[in-house]
Amino acid sequence: MAKSKYYVVWEGRRPGIYTTWAECQAQTNGYPQAKFKSFESEAEAKAMYAKGWKAAFAAAQTAAKPGSGGAGLRRKASSAESEPQEVELDSISVDVGCSGNPGIVEYKGVCTRTGEVLFSHDPIPKGTNNMGEFLAIVHALAYLKKKGSSMTVYSDSRTALSWVKNKAVASTLVRDASTEQIWSLVDRAVQWLQTNSYPNKVLKWDTRKWGEIKADYGRK
Repeated sequence: MAKSKYYVVWEGRRPGIYTTWAECQAQTNGYPQAKFKSFESEAEAKAMYAKGWKAAFAAAQTAAKPGSGGAGLRRKASSAESEPQEVELDSISVDVGCSGNPGIVEYKGVCTRTGEVLFSHDPIPKGTNNMGEFLAIVHALAYLKKKGSSMTVYSDSRTALSWVKNKAVASTLVRDASTEQIWSLVDRAVQWLQTNSYPNKVLKWDTRKWGEIKADYGRK
């Protein structure tokens, strides 16, 4: 008889403790930056759920070192979107070009390996840098879903990445006639996130380590 496991989901569609892998997958598959891990006992799962994923992952790393205790945490902690040490060249990198902030906004997605432009959007009369980055990420996800690709997406905007993760945009840009186009696109992108799932990782581009993101407009 298979030994029972308990699956803790700290960050997913519905955080909590689950008793089957299928339930865990339902909460984490396609969810950006999902954080989850299995435990052998309900008591351990409850304790680690209360402590949070950072504490659980740190404990797993400590337990994995030679000579350390804690056999129950020796398996590598699971994270659907753990950031790699090296850039994944077979990926899409996105960036925004913004003249003023708020100002004219355009964006594009390129092949990280070659720099080939895969898609782009014509200039939008008025918007913000973060809104443009958000639109670019969602455009990349929709583009990859249409192609049936699980390729990773990179952005250098922490704010836009958090909006994608939360499936909601927290911009203070006023809604009026001058911003109607950008807000219409953003609202449509939010709706797409709320009604679609995807297997792609959506990661922060490490500018310090890798230099400017491959989709950079070079306007800094």
